[in-house]
Amino acid sequence: TARLSIPTIGIGAGPDCDGQVLVCNDVLGLDLSFEPKFVKRFARLEEDAVGALEAFAAEVRSGDFPGPEHSFHRKRPTKLARLY
Repeated sequence: TARLSIPTIGIGAGPDCDGQVLVCNDVLGLDLSFEPKFVKRFARLEEDAVGALEAFAAEVRSGDFPGPEHSFHRKRPTKLARLY
């Protein structure tokens, strides 16, 4: 890197490069089944994401979501029609 006139970017090449590329899924821990040697996990979001999606699916199945507070209701269709 020091002998080149252009920047060098590495992925797992060590600290002597000018820049480092890491895949955000690895950094955020979105797939915990595989961890490359050069990755440092800054979070374990796979666990949170799976939990959130399971909760969402359960609420949809039970009918708890979407509720009235998550839905749009037209009070005066004629007013809405004038917008178009």
